Amino acid sequence: MPVTDDAATAAVVEFRGCDIGYEGRAVVNGLDLTIRSGEVLGVLGANGSGKSTMIRGLLGLAPLLAGDIRLFGTPRSQFHAWNRLGYVPQRQTVAGGIPSTVAEVVGSGRLSALRPWKRFGPADRIAVDEAIEAVGLGGHEKHSMTELSGGQQRRVLIARALATGPDLLVLDEPTAGVDHANQEALAHALARLVERGTTIVLITHELGPVEPLITRAIVLRDGLVVHDGPPLDHEFHHEHDDEWHHHHGEPPTRRPGLGLGLD
Repeated sequence: MPVTDDAATAAVVEFRGCDIGYEGRAVVNGLDLTIRSGEVLGVLGANGSGKSTMIRGLLGLAPLLAGDIRLFGTPRSQFHAWNRLGYVPQRQTVAGGIPSTVAEVVGSGRLSALRPWKRFGPADRIAVDEAIEAVGLGGHEKHSMTELSGGQQRRVLIARALATGPDLLVLDEPTAGVDHANQEALAHALARLVERGTTIVLITHELGPVEPLITRAIVLRDGLVVHDGPPLDHEFHHEHDDEWHHHHGEPPTRRPGLGLGLD
């Protein structure tokens, strides 16, 4: 079903004057950012720039020291519809002494959204199958997770997040440690979600094969947003930015380009 103009401009996430950090020390400072329905936002920056802290603040996993965060128009402190948000952390793995199949792992995401009195039924099985298909792993439902490559396991975890049918999908470094073939497969999977109108936030060092999907990019440095707009040309490196900032106070204006590589 086509997305209406009103739905397309609706605010999914709002940060207003947000300081986010730990033990009273802000890692992200004065963040003002609105993420709208249907956007594919790339959050880029070097290690320690505040990317993951920003997302942990959104999820309530890092303290909000100042400001206000809203999810789908509701203050985060009053927000309870967490099934509308899918999250895949950077270092999440599927490990354990009991082998699990792809369908079982993806189904566990669906179970977490069920009411205590409801049982896993036909609609849930359909949702699991659709989530597996969405990440390009159709036919692998009965495969053991131990049989899959690291990149395929990452896609299974994304399918688990998709099983609840979220309106917002947040991925923290989904391509870290993943070979190029699986990065390409992930990009194809995300493209299918974009076609469905899913809002996606992608935290990464570099865009790689997902770059064509990005509708907007922000770059964080030392907890501050130093760019908000099109993805930047990959020839600009964050160390160059740091040198410019040290001597001139502001980063140089750049032309839109094909991506941003940050080590």
